[in-house]
Amino acid sequence: MLYHKRKAFTMIELVFVIVVLGILAAVAIPKFAATRDDAQISKGRSDVAAIRAAIVSERQGRLLQGQSNYINKLHHATDILFDNNGTATSTLLQYGITTQDNTNGKWDNTVGGDATNGWTYTYKVDGLDTVFTYTPANGTFNCTAATTNKCAALTN
Repeated sequence: MLYHKRKAFTMIELVFVIVVLGILAAVAIPKFAATRDDAQISKGRSDVAAIRAAIVSERQGRLLQGQSNYINKLHHATDILFDNNGTATSTLLQYGITTQDNTNGKWDNTVGGDATNGWTYTYKVDGLDTVFTYTPANGTFNCTAATTNKCAALTN
């Protein structure tokens, strides 16, 4: 009598593989979510550095022209931020940053402001708004650290 050897997986082997895949998925999925937040923070840090460098560059150009004041605001229109000095002819960043309300990793200027008290802009990370204020009197572009925002992560 001939016995044929079956070429298949046993139920125990299949269950073991499913358990291992489940463990790997449980470890990997939170890592991917954290990577997305890290990317949004990195983008925000890059934007803040570019904005601050543009403010200094604009100031240096003004000093060469004999003007000692900083630019009065960082935007011209409400839908494009950091594009210019409130006029269509003066460029601050080569390419402005498009605003998008309530979107993670995006800027918004719905908070508003004025030339005396400063202009406010928000950057959203992980569902939290971080408010940055541009102060024309001294040319600073800073956020206020609080437990409800990502100010430290975006500026340190």
